[in-house]
Amino acid sequence: TLRPPCSPPPSPPFLLSVSPSCHLFSSEGSLDRLLPSVGMGLSPRKRTTSQCKSEPPLLRTSKRTIYTAGRPPWYNEHGTQSKEAFVIGLCGGSASGKTTVARKIIEALDVPWVVLLSMDSFYKVLSPEEQLLAASNDYNFDHPDAFDFDLLTHTLRKLKQGKSVKIPVYDFATHGRQKEWKTVYGASVIIFEGIMSFADKALLQLLDMKIFVETDSDIRLVRRLRRDIMERGRDIEGVIKQYNKFVKPAFEQYIEPTMRLADLVVPRGGGNMVAIDLIVQHVHSQLEERELSVRAALASAHQAQPLPQTLSVLESTPQVRGMHTIIRNKETSRDEFIFYSKRLMRLLIERALSFLPSQVHVVQTPQGEDYEGRSFHGKRITGVSILRAGETMEPALRAVCKDVRIGKILIQTNQDTGEPELHYLRLPKDISEDHVILMDCTVSTGAAAMMAVRVLLDHDVQEDKILLVSLLMAEMGVHSVAYAFPQVQIITTAVDKKVNDVFHIIPGIGNFGDRYFGTDAPPDWSDEDMDEPSY
Repeated sequence: TLRPPCSPPPSPPFLLSVSPSCHLFSSEGSLDRLLPSVGMGLSPRKRTTSQCKSEPPLLRTSKRTIYTAGRPPWYNEHGTQSKEAFVIGLCGGSASGKTTVARKIIEALDVPWVVLLSMDSFYKVLSPEEQLLAASNDYNFDHPDAFDFDLLTHTLRKLKQGKSVKIPVYDFATHGRQKEWKTVYGASVIIFEGIMSFADKALLQLLDMKIFVETDSDIRLVRRLRRDIMERGRDIEGVIKQYNKFVKPAFEQYIEPTMRLADLVVPRGGGNMVAIDLIVQHVHSQLEERELSVRAALASAHQAQPLPQTLSVLESTPQVRGMHTIIRNKETSRDEFIFYSKRLMRLLIERALSFLPSQVHVVQTPQGEDYEGRSFHGKRITGVSILRAGETMEPALRAVCKDVRIGKILIQTNQDTGEPELHYLRLPKDISEDHVILMDCTVSTGAAAMMAVRVLLDHDVQEDKILLVSLLMAEMGVHSVAYAFPQVQIITTAVDKKVNDVFHIIPGIGNFGDRYFGTDAPPDWSDEDMDEPSY
């Protein structure tokens, strides 16, 4: 039988197991960062790279990967993060099967937004002297000092908080970091694995579940023999000598003592499906406890309030009014709907650009006279469209902003829960420094717009540099976005007062995506349909 997690550990400590055995430990206390030892060198082990899960459910094209199971809201109706990613720490000796256990957990979880973070990505950059030691297999890669714990802790903390992070790509041929780092974002579950996963107090505090993979030393030796002889062309005597001189002492001094910190000890690694099933059940229960209901909260919050000062509505001139008359008319042909929608989009984008910061710029005219004008005061302008309807606004932005960069976010409704879910994301590099024009054609409850703004904030875009532009918004959506993100400027051509029980804007414009692209909406279409992810 298994000791329940909430019960105190037996005294004296001993292992309780099932078959296949799965051992529970108390995780009381913490371990100070381990001190250096003298005279231990170790050649690099087979490496595991940090990555995101890429198994089904997903759709792949030549340029895109789109999850068919999306990421539900990780924030509340106030726009602030209300749940952190669940972090599993995996520790164990070299060749103990940590990566195999991690992949088994990922497969059994069946959750698309899982990140595998490996300590091997966080080796320090070696000095020229250390490079020479590494070339002769005399540099100790299994010593705590070989890892950049400060960068590792900072990265894991940000990822746990739902932020976008950049992970170094370590080149084990040159023992240095490659120029291009890998961007990782959107983790609901993080699996962090490495031989020193429990060797730092700050790291331990970030782990929600600590697992030690225990494998017999003879098995680990056999795995190293097979790997080093078959993959590295070494002789058996040399491998055994290295194991006895470096690998075994490193395990005994640095890794094995951290087993006492584990919540769960998994003998025999990935073959222990009983232990893996227990881990998966616990993670699923934790994720269920963290589920949020955002749309329902938005529907009942912040209504009957005056429209916010951050809202700018295009002046309702006879021309604007006339274009609205045409595109709102259910009898309007698709050609006319597209034509007049594009006209409105162009006016809307021009209006949005007037909210960008500018500075005095003096130029000389062909007549030799000075002219005091204005120019954009910022680094870059980036457009981000909420697919699919928001994509129709991209040509208008490109027409007035030369060389503008474009990003895309796919947000769809979960038909079972009614909640928005993030399915796909592609943002330009270094977007954190840009002014971002976020585009969606219709905003009803504001749920998709809020998720898109939250994604941008998670990528370190400043809130006051985000402009949300939409052809048509409901007052509910305006209030939702403005309350959650009071520094986001909202620009639209019209605001309708009502949203009905199924969250259609009233009087509204219909399903914009279906009317624009010529696709047929189902009889019970919604502004929140899977094909039209606009709230």
